[in-house]
Amino acid sequence: MADFLIVEARFYDHLNDMLVEGARAALKAAGHKVDVITVPGALEIPGAIALAEQAQRYDGFVAIGVVIRGETYHFEIVAGESARGIMALTMDGIAIGNGILTVENEDQALVRADPAQKDKGGEAAKAAMALLSLREAYA
Repeated sequence: MADFLIVEARFYDHLNDMLVEGARAALKAAGHKVDVITVPGALEIPGAIALAEQAQRYDGFVAIGVVIRGETYHFEIVAGESARGIMALTMDGIAIGNGILTVENEDQALVRADPAQKDKGGEAAKAAMALLSLREAYA
């Protein structure tokens, strides 16, 4: 049994609820403990994971959020930089599943967030568990 932290950027409540539900269900089904914290936006997720990793309380992390394209360049910055930050932490050996949706519209997000459809929250949790298993295999 491992301890996982879901770090969610709670901007779209109804979408985040589904993503967290899927992630939590996948982790609990595998017998893991789960905590959830909320940060203001997707850009803050990598920083929150880095801070939590320093405390050495968690074995793995799941990043949850939704970024929907708008009319400005902000979408590209948020989508790219949050993914870059998560990838940098992963390359440092932290087991993170990236469940930040980057979509064109809310309809796309609903399909991806819904545990009964694409269940991207659950997929992110499974990715985090897979990376944790790899880290332990190579330790």
